[in-house]
Amino acid sequence: MAERDGDGWVHCDCGAKHWGVNGAAGILLVDVEHDVALLQLRAEWTHGGQTWGIPGGARDSHESAVQAAIRELEEELKITHDLVDVIHDVLLTDHGTWSYHTVIGLLGSTAALEVNEESVEARWISIEEIHGFDLHPGLAEVWPELKRQLREVIDARQ
Repeated sequence: MAERDGDGWVHCDCGAKHWGVNGAAGILLVDVEHDVALLQLRAEWTHGGQTWGIPGGARDSHESAVQAAIRELEEELKITHDLVDVIHDVLLTDHGTWSYHTVIGLLGSTAALEVNEESVEARWISIEEIHGFDLHPGLAEVWPELKRQLREVIDARQ
């Protein structure tokens, strides 16, 4: 395994503190047939604890955003890369010195879900109902635009 050198806080030009010295990435898994997305309820001790988010975390220096998102998915929900069809990489948070990529991937909602210590649970949620959940602040900030792009991707695949 290559070196894990991405963990750590960054004091960003935007004035905030972000996790991931090389930026960060996460993955939004979607089941197009059932119009649902997979969210995880973050453990209390994590950044943004007790909010709903997507599997994700710090990028290592040798990783692309997609590679980092898939690695985090495997770590946090035990879903292996071979079950996911990556279809889009969205950059909605770019502060120059720090960025967060959201990767969109396809996965059937019948996939077995297993959480690690970073999550309390994982759940398939209707895309139209996600805005009503207590979302991780980073996800809440980009959700309207992410949902719009997600709808475009889904519509193009149908």
